[in-house]
Amino acid sequence: MDRYKDIYPFQIKLSFQKIRDNFQKRLKEESNPISRTYIQGILDYSKSYPELFEGIDDYENLEPYEEQIKIMLDDLFPDVLTYNEIKVATVPFRNKMFRKTRRFESILNSVPDKDFEFLPRNFNIEKDYILACIIILNTYYKYNIDFFRPEYYDVPDANGNLRNYRLFVNADFIELIPTETAPKITDKDVDELLNRHDDIDFWKEKFPPNSWTFKGFAILSLTDVTVDNSISEIKTLLLNSNIFSESKAVSIKLATILKSIFNLPKLEFGFALFNEETEKFQQSHSNYIDSFILNSISDNGCKEAFCHGAYTAIVNQHKYFSITDMDAYAEKNPSNKFAKFLQAKGIKSAILAPVTKNNKLLAILELVSYSKNDLNNINATKLDDIVPYVAETVESFKQERKNRIKAIIQSEYTSIHPSVEWKFEEEAEKLLAEFSSGEDNKLNEIAFRKVHPLFGQIDIADSSTQRNSAIQNDLTYQLNQVLNIVNSALEVRSLPVYEQLGYRISDTLSQLTEGITASSEEKTDKLLKQDILPVLKYIKQNVPSCHSMVEQYFEKSKSGAKAFHRNRDVFDETVSSINTCLATFIDLKQVEAQKLFPHYFDRYKTDGVEHNMYIGQSIVKDLTFSEVVLENLRLWQLSVMCEMENKFYKIQEAKHIKLSARSLVLAFNNTLTIHYRMDEKHFDVDGSYNARYEIIKKRIDKAYIKNSEERITSKGKLTIVYSQLETQEEYLKYIHYLQRKKYLDEEVELLDVEDLQGVSGLKAIRVGILYHNGSTPEKGITYEDLFESLGSQNGV
Repeated sequence: MDRYKDIYPFQIKLSFQKIRDNFQKRLKEESNPISRTYIQGILDYSKSYPELFEGIDDYENLEPYEEQIKIMLDDLFPDVLTYNEIKVATVPFRNKMFRKTRRFESILNSVPDKDFEFLPRNFNIEKDYILACIIILNTYYKYNIDFFRPEYYDVPDANGNLRNYRLFVNADFIELIPTETAPKITDKDVDELLNRHDDIDFWKEKFPPNSWTFKGFAILSLTDVTVDNSISEIKTLLLNSNIFSESKAVSIKLATILKSIFNLPKLEFGFALFNEETEKFQQSHSNYIDSFILNSISDNGCKEAFCHGAYTAIVNQHKYFSITDMDAYAEKNPSNKFAKFLQAKGIKSAILAPVTKNNKLLAILELVSYSKNDLNNINATKLDDIVPYVAETVESFKQERKNRIKAIIQSEYTSIHPSVEWKFEEEAEKLLAEFSSGEDNKLNEIAFRKVHPLFGQIDIADSSTQRNSAIQNDLTYQLNQVLNIVNSALEVRSLPVYEQLGYRISDTLSQLTEGITASSEEKTDKLLKQDILPVLKYIKQNVPSCHSMVEQYFEKSKSGAKAFHRNRDVFDETVSSINTCLATFIDLKQVEAQKLFPHYFDRYKTDGVEHNMYIGQSIVKDLTFSEVVLENLRLWQLSVMCEMENKFYKIQEAKHIKLSARSLVLAFNNTLTIHYRMDEKHFDVDGSYNARYEIIKKRIDKAYIKNSEERITSKGKLTIVYSQLETQEEYLKYIHYLQRKKYLDEEVELLDVEDLQGVSGLKAIRVGILYHNGSTPEKGITYEDLFESLGSQNGV
């Protein structure tokens, strides 16, 4: 590091003046006599060494001052913490360390390579020089340029393994002083510096080497980490989720992480896929991820969207391209449709980040902000740790889409489960054989006979009621905002229209407290748009004292704003994330179940997740089915349902609202025939008798216990519906086993189910599910205990 000392903008003076200033301030404020004596002693002692405070130029030889420096820094490096903290006092930008904790020393001493240089990961002297210049801009000139990016050190330990440390810098003890050779920096200079982010010669022109005095010292604190939390979070999201899926929760999560990383709450992102062969962009066909590029151009052509500089940087060089001032960029490129489109939307800065793998451009990640200089090539480097994972996700998505297209082209069948694919291949071979022999050819219907059905569902309890409650709270909040404006206007000037509208709003609020229906929601929306809006516009123009209140209301209610939809958005996001997580969980569990015995499986999401399984000899080709297989899969289904309930509540630990689940299994003891519907491209049960099974499936979760007003499904309990006594005996054995495994509670209910239309004689077993919150892995807790715990965590 010392070899770079002459190419930084700083002259370094090691000084402890800020420490002495701190002691003098403490002496004035300290009332404890013991502390005062200690502080006064330090100050008296320091008078004998004025050079430590005036500044030492020759900081390489500090041995004569070793004891004095130790005494001055004892408060910052207490002996009681020296084996715990990883901390060092240094001369900044010189890597000169003059006070270390014992733990820091032991880390360096354990490095096998004695030539190891303690430098940050991916250290680049030119970027470090620019960082030093930005510190001057922010500290001396009081700009607020966001250059923060987590810094890490990779240090090998005695075993040769890399340990990763995150850096925290304490710069309280530094002072920046311009020399006579330091040029004065203007606002225009700053704009130009941000635009010429990688022009090191230009930065050196504005901040020549050694043109500033850096007086003081810095303290570096290190934390032993494996991966930074935010990077880890986005890595997990990208690798485990399809960001182009129909899950709104995934795109919301990605947007939240990007906002956090850039510290820009109004940051928005878009995505455009890139076809290298045609040099055109493609939509991701996601309902929740849009593209600013594709919305701005006509034929998806790359050159139509970009100026020459952007095209060269993104498409040819695969470099980030930033627009720090959209208005200036649009003025310089008057024919650029992309710039005009963003300018029309009020966007002031943007980053276009190429997503590449194996030197191929796969897509472009688009970040936009509504303030000038918010996004630039300096903070674009924050994407360095993210884009590789985006590339993996995009490549996987593109390959999946290719496979889908190929399947559509090559086969008339769609959505074929791997367990039954062999049957379709047989029929396709027969069709080809008939075609080659000149016989009449047609695709035969595919059916599987004598299969055992297994059906299960985990539903969100009272989802309609909770969604209505969320809408009710949102509308109540919005109407109270309007009522406050109207009452404020009424105080200024008493107009009949204000009184009449205030009465109508109050009346609507009273109706909302009684509950919400589709008609009341429609009426409230009509009141807001047709009656309230014109009055608010009048108030804005004619009541100056209410102008800002109306402006704030319009801002909250404009298209795309979330302020008046907060509760319903939170509810929808929670339901979406629960469904996605549960669907992913049972899909992964299905991989294990297929190993027990191949069977047909499908699942779909509603307000919860439902699944169907069909097992039998006709499903498999080269294996032998037995009743033991069926028993194994029934037991597997019950255990997975218990695990899904646990997962259901585990997801909600970090959620602001809490939801409950009702779980149900239908134990149907007769076999069915399922056949593939060519017109609808899915399997369905065959025959009028088999239709009874479908009727039960659709109606059973809403059924009641016979002669009561209580539903057979209940929060915190697993309900198993059946019709025959031998089925009851079989499932009680499974329940006993799962009770021993602490999956289920001890109390078991045997219930009669009310008669359904066309179906009678059904019975049900109901048993409480045990939950494991991490603190009671052996015992398990009941639903009531769990929900009380969730409630306290979420503040509800």
